[in-house]
Amino acid sequence: MPEIRILQKHVAELIAAGEVIEKPASVVKELVENAIDAGAKRITVEIKNGGTTFMRIQDDGCGMSAEDLPKAFLRHATSKVYEKEDLEHIHTLGFRGEALASVAAVSKVTVMTKRREDDFGSQYEIIGGEGESVEECGCPNGTTMLIRDLFFNVPARRKFMKRDSTEGNAIAQMVQKIAISHPEIAFTFIRDNRMDFHSDGTGDLLTAVHAVYGKEFAGDLIPISGEQNGITVQGYVIKPLYAKTNRSFQNFFVNTRYVRSVTCRVALESAYENLLMTNKFPACVILLSMPPDTLDVNIHPTKAEVRFSDERKVIDAVYAAVKNAFIQEGLIYGFQTGKANRGDQIQKLPDLDHSEVQELPTAEQIPEEPSKKLVYQPLHQEDMPFRVQLPIQNKIQNPEPLPKSVLVSENYIDITGEDEEEIPETSPPDSVPEQPKQEKTLFAEIHVIGELFANYIVAQSEDSMILIDKHAAHERIIFERLKEENCRQYQQVLLQPCKVLLTLDEFSAMEENQELLENMGFAVDFSQKPDLITTGAPVFFEHMPLDEIMQEIAHNFYLGKVNPQSHKLDDLLHELACRSAIRANDKNSLQELQALAEQVCKDEKIRHCPHGRPVMFVMSKYQLEKEFRRKL
Repeated sequence: MPEIRILQKHVAELIAAGEVIEKPASVVKELVENAIDAGAKRITVEIKNGGTTFMRIQDDGCGMSAEDLPKAFLRHATSKVYEKEDLEHIHTLGFRGEALASVAAVSKVTVMTKRREDDFGSQYEIIGGEGESVEECGCPNGTTMLIRDLFFNVPARRKFMKRDSTEGNAIAQMVQKIAISHPEIAFTFIRDNRMDFHSDGTGDLLTAVHAVYGKEFAGDLIPISGEQNGITVQGYVIKPLYAKTNRSFQNFFVNTRYVRSVTCRVALESAYENLLMTNKFPACVILLSMPPDTLDVNIHPTKAEVRFSDERKVIDAVYAAVKNAFIQEGLIYGFQTGKANRGDQIQKLPDLDHSEVQELPTAEQIPEEPSKKLVYQPLHQEDMPFRVQLPIQNKIQNPEPLPKSVLVSENYIDITGEDEEEIPETSPPDSVPEQPKQEKTLFAEIHVIGELFANYIVAQSEDSMILIDKHAAHERIIFERLKEENCRQYQQVLLQPCKVLLTLDEFSAMEENQELLENMGFAVDFSQKPDLITTGAPVFFEHMPLDEIMQEIAHNFYLGKVNPQSHKLDDLLHELACRSAIRANDKNSLQELQALAEQVCKDEKIRHCPHGRPVMFVMSKYQLEKEFRRKL
C-alpha cells in the first residue's frame, strides 16, 4: 500500500476550491450573495472575456473593517454562524466561510471596502491564496471585489472552460435569477464594456421579471399566492396557452435562494396536468417562504439544492396555490382581433367570490351531487365492435342523443349515460387538495344564438360574446368524466400476471398507496419485494405495455405527484374522449348546443381540451364596439 501523506496547504486549498468554484458563474454567485447578506441595495457585476480574465462585483453594503478584511479570506471564517444550533436557523445566503478563500486560491483578488462610519477605506490583495498587507485607500461605501486571471494556477481547469460567450451567458443567467429573487435590489450587469442588464430595485416582483424576460413573457403570467402548513407561496405562473418547449423558464426560490428542486417541479407540473399540449412545459417564478428548520441547505457544495423535511407539504402548498390561481383567472383568453397585443386580449370572467376558493376543501366537505354514472357492461356477442357512447351531458335529456363510436380492441365495452347502480366515490389522500366544485355558472346566464362554420357555438352572456369550440369542449367533458370515475368497475383479472422490478423507494411508495392503486383499477401483489406483481388491470389496458405503465406509476408515486397516472393512461383517455366527442360538421340542435354551452360555462376545468387547445374565447361588448369605432 502506498505511503499515506498529509497534503500541503496550497494543494488542499486548490482541491477545496474546486468543489465550490466550478466556473466564473460560481464566483459571481458567491460574491453577489455575500453582497446581499451585507445589506446592499445596489449591486454591479462587470465581466470581460466571459469572466475568465476580469470580474468586478461592487455593492453599497455595510463593508468591512481593516482588521476583519484579512480574516475574511481564511477558510471557515464567517460572521453568520457561531454555534452548531445556528445551522438550524439559517437566514442568510452564505454561511460556510468558504467562498472568499476558494476564490482567492484560484485567482488574483483585489478588494476595496469601506464602512460608512470610517473616514478611509481599506485595500487588500491576495494572489493564489497568499495575501499582502492591508493599505488605506479612497473608495465608496461598501465593497468592491476585482478578480483577475481565474484558474491561473490550475491550468488543467482552464482547459475545461467553455467559450467566452457561453461562460458570459451563464453569469448573466445567474445574475438575472438573483435579481428576480431580490426585486428590492437594483442590479446592473456589464459585459465587455456594454451594459447587458439592469433592474431598478423598486421591490415589485413583476417589474423584475419584466426586466429579465421582457414585456411579452411578463404579460403571459398570472399571479399566484397562498399559505398552507406554514409554507407561503408567492409569484407568477404562465398561462397554459403560452407554455414553453423546455423547463429553462422554471424558477424556484426557497427563502430567496434560487434552487433546483424536483419536488417543486413535480408540484408545478401536476397542477398543469391535462392543460398543456404534448412536449410543452410550464414556466414560473415561484418564491417559497418557510421556517429555516424545515429544510437543509447544506447538502450541495454550491447550495444549489435543498432538502425538505416534509416534501408532501411543499407539494401540496405549490399545487394548491397554482390551482387557486387557475380557478380565479378562469383560464379564459380574449378573442384575438386586429393588431392588439396579447396582453390586451385577456377577457376576465365576472367577479367571483374568491373566498370560496382560497382554501381548497377536501372531498368529504364537497356535497354530493346527484348524477348518472358511467358503468362497464361487457357484451356477449363476440362479433360486435367495441363501442363508447357518451351523450353531451348526463343530466340533460337531449331529444336527439349523439352516440359516437370508436374501435379500441377485441373486447367489448359499452359506456353510456343510462341510470345504473351508483358507484361509491373515492377521494385522493387527505394531503392532496381538491378543487372546489361549483354549482353556479361562472356567467350569470348564457344564451346560445347559433353556430358558426358548423363547429363554433356563438353565445351571449350579459355584455360578452362567447365563442365555443364544440368538439374541444365535448372532448374535455368526456375526458374529465372518464378520469374521475372509479375505475374498479373496469378491472379484469389478468391470465398472465405482470411482474416488474422496482427500486425499494418505488416499491414502498406503491405499498403506501395501495388503496389509490385499487381505485385506479389495478390489483397488485406485494409478496415478492422488490418485484411488484400486477394481477388485475382495467379492461382497456389489453394492448398496452403494462410493465412500463406500472413502472411509471411507481415512479410518480415516489416523486409525490398529485396525479400519479402514467402518460400512457392519460393518452388512452385522450384518445377515447377525442373519438367519442361530437365533431365539426356534425348537425346538432340548438337545444344540444345550449346544454353544452351551459356545462362549459359552469365548470372552470373546461377551459382547454386534453391537448391544451383553448375551448372558448370571450369578447366584451366594449371591445366589439371599439372595433366598429363606436368607442373612441
